[in-house]
Amino acid sequence: MTLVRPHKPVKIDLNQDYPCPCRRKGHLLPIVLTEAFGCDRCQQIFVVEDNGQNIEQLSSSYPYKRIWRWTGYRWLIIRPGLSSLGPSIIIGIALAGLFMVLPAIIFWLAYRR
Repeated sequence: MTLVRPHKPVKIDLNQDYPCPCRRKGHLLPIVLTEAFGCDRCQQIFVVEDNGQNIEQLSSSYPYKRIWRWTGYRWLIIRPGLSSLGPSIIIGIALAGLFMVLPAIIFWLAYRR
């Protein structure tokens, strides 16, 4: 029987270095006078979130935030839910549904006699 370590979040220490969640060989090093880390390999910047347990990658090339949680020995990626994708996605889905149903309603109204 193998024991599985629980994935409990651990508060991130701003004075410690961590492995980079993007690259296996990179290390996150604290950026002085900030609550952020920089990777020595991929040059990405990561900001510690308010709860102190997650980091967010500062990047504008992804449609959603990339967030990781430190478990004490590795990073776990946090998958975004619908709320973090933004209301524009939800509105788009609602409009697509409306445009699919609207022709059916018009057809039903025209031929119900």
